Amino acid sequence: MSNAFRELLRKVGSGSHTSEDLTREEAAAATRMMLTQEATPAQIGAFMIAHRIKRPTGEELAGMLDAYDQLGPKLKPIASPYRPVVMGIPYDGRSRTAPISPLTALILTAAGGSVVLHGGRRMPTKEGLPLAEVWQGLGVDWTLLSLEQAQQIFAQTHLGFVYLPNHFPLAEKLVAYREQIGKRPPFATVELFWCPYDGEALIVSGFVHPPTEEMARSAFARRGTNHFITVKGLEGSCDLPRDRTCIIGVNRTETSFDRLLLHPRDYGFAALDVPLDSTAHLIADIKAVLEGNPGELMESAVWNGGFYLWHSGVCPDLKAGLVKARDLLTTGQAAQKLIAVSKAIASFTAVFS
Repeated sequence: MSNAFRELLRKVGSGSHTSEDLTREEAAAATRMMLTQEATPAQIGAFMIAHRIKRPTGEELAGMLDAYDQLGPKLKPIASPYRPVVMGIPYDGRSRTAPISPLTALILTAAGGSVVLHGGRRMPTKEGLPLAEVWQGLGVDWTLLSLEQAQQIFAQTHLGFVYLPNHFPLAEKLVAYREQIGKRPPFATVELFWCPYDGEALIVSGFVHPPTEEMARSAFARRGTNHFITVKGLEGSCDLPRDRTCIIGVNRTETSFDRLLLHPRDYGFAALDVPLDSTAHLIADIKAVLEGNPGELMESAVWNGGFYLWHSGVCPDLKAGLVKARDLLTTGQAAQKLIAVSKAIASFTAVFS
């Protein structure tokens, strides 16, 4: 048992009237002790529940991110004309709406941008469809790569994926606690803000509840992160909806946070969001989009691709981004990027097959 961890646990787990917030340094220390298993399983589970009940603060999340930076993996900077986009998407996946981010990533990289994704396997409590499985269906298996190989793929194609089980096993060991406690712990919030890229990046954090956005702003401010976007997206992801107003926060400097409300109807994109029927159906629909076939998933891909082309700096405004996104899909350029990534990964995996 860790006596040092017990003292930190006592602070957050003393009840609604007497519990205390941790300092940034204390939160970092607690996270390190959980990641390295210096804390016992009983202590880790108790901390996760107690911290969930108390609710994490922006300062505590900043400390947790400090520990992730210290112990976790990072892709190294690559030469790119635009700031890489790092997407913070809930690791426990999707269950109701079709994920758009793989198409968004292909659009951005086909246009000369760079994208870093991160996630894991099927994960409690939601056990939804994770990004890794979507990519596998498209012929791109990120789960087979070492971090060094992922780095080479990123340098070659400008598309990177940090896969938790292979690249951050310390964090992967904590996944079992999600199943055992039956609730999302604060680490489920950390993964939305984490940036596994060792350079200047545009961090995009999805959220569902407004307090999560406030925690993001607070944590980023304490860590000196000035370039970030918050998106009230589909199922907490970075995917912009089409059936409601898009609520977005854009931060460019220490003192510049702008609220952006995008109405899909103003641009001709209002519609129900594409449902997630099955993985097989989703993969077929994504492939159809990459072949240039019209449909609602195509419109969702253009809507999202256009927004991110604008905010990554590839296009000067949203209208130009929408035109560019559609062109990249209908002319097959996004499809060619998928083929390039698939071939690059196959060049590694073929050696071990």
